[in-house]
Amino acid sequence: MKRLSKLIFTALLLSACTATKAQGFDDYFTDNTLRLDYIFAGDTSHQAIYVDELNVIPRWYGRRDRLAELPLKGNGVITVRDRKSQRTIYRHSFSTLFQEWLATKEAKQTQKSFQNVFLVPYPRHDADITVELHDYHGNITATMTHSVCPEDILIRHLGEQDITPYITLQTAADTSKCIHISYVAEGYKKEEMDAFISDAKSATDALFAHEPFKAMRNRFHVTAVMSPSKDSGASEPGKNIWKNTALHSHFNTFYSDRYLTTLNIKALHNILAGTPYEHIIILVNTEKYGGGGIYNSYNLSYTKGSHFKPVVVHEFGHSFGGLGDEYDYGNDDPMYFPDMEPWEPNLTTKHGFKGKWENLVKEKKAGLIEGGGYQPKGVFRGFENCRMRTNDVPDFCLVCQQALTRLIKFYTE
Repeated sequence: MKRLSKLIFTALLLSACTATKAQGFDDYFTDNTLRLDYIFAGDTSHQAIYVDELNVIPRWYGRRDRLAELPLKGNGVITVRDRKSQRTIYRHSFSTLFQEWLATKEAKQTQKSFQNVFLVPYPRHDADITVELHDYHGNITATMTHSVCPEDILIRHLGEQDITPYITLQTAADTSKCIHISYVAEGYKKEEMDAFISDAKSATDALFAHEPFKAMRNRFHVTAVMSPSKDSGASEPGKNIWKNTALHSHFNTFYSDRYLTTLNIKALHNILAGTPYEHIIILVNTEKYGGGGIYNSYNLSYTKGSHFKPVVVHEFGHSFGGLGDEYDYGNDDPMYFPDMEPWEPNLTTKHGFKGKWENLVKEKKAGLIEGGGYQPKGVFRGFENCRMRTNDVPDFCLVCQQALTRLIKFYTE
């Protein structure tokens, strides 16, 4: 009897597992994208999340498997649940410029708001969506849940007409299971689009000259979106230079001279609506050195200088790979603390090192070198030098290569 009961239990367990596995993408989603526009606002003492607008865009270009898993924690998480069953049907992690700003002196005395846009597959049935923001200790600092009815007549339709012109630079071997990268033109006038396409091709060549992108190149689909600006270049507030460009990007972000970003996230996604995109690289038509990259949001890079190629690759390491900076500034306002393991896969405080590059240390292929994450003490990296540490190093270190390989496989296998 015990053996029979055990066999019945095993059969039921296998049946349940099979049923769970069978509930795939098409059970919960249509082949469309739900674009969620939010406002994140507040200061160091209080943060809040507000729904701004909901949009529907044709086709879904993200992953269709492992939908409820997170490859990296990020500084925030968006969770989609089926309303009826409350089953988690999609999760996505991210970081934001708003959360970076909270570490500045300005955030201690001024309240500000920032645009944020996230893409999730379009639900077939009513869904509950929860957005969480985390601080540098991993604590939830703001959370908000709202409902989405897929038949809501006020969900705006985008990307069905007046699509920004784009060209395909590289076709993935399997376009149904690949990673979509889109370049966006910033500070290129209409008559300068040939220069933008040339810069996009140079950036592509640079990215896929690096491992593991080189070996896994056929898993990426790459397009270039030709969004014209009225003026060439980018704004430089420190020199009182203000340009009228497609995304109004500017240097001097948080008063840092070389930090190049855009706050116009809705405009960015409006430009991309109707094109095949997920990961975004903004190429900025300027000679001034600079850039910036935000995990699962976007990255920007200057294009008219000798360091263009290493910068665009470095920033993609941030925006796609979630890799942290491995250099130190002697930062007096730290982002990493002994009680919390960094979620970035190439940094550790040794608080939760297991599962990162412990295997490489055991094989004596990497080490634990102190200094990284802008801090000279308490944060460790795997190699003396890496593409995430300095422009003078041509390659990602083995730690970063391993992390990027894991991420690419997560999205494509």
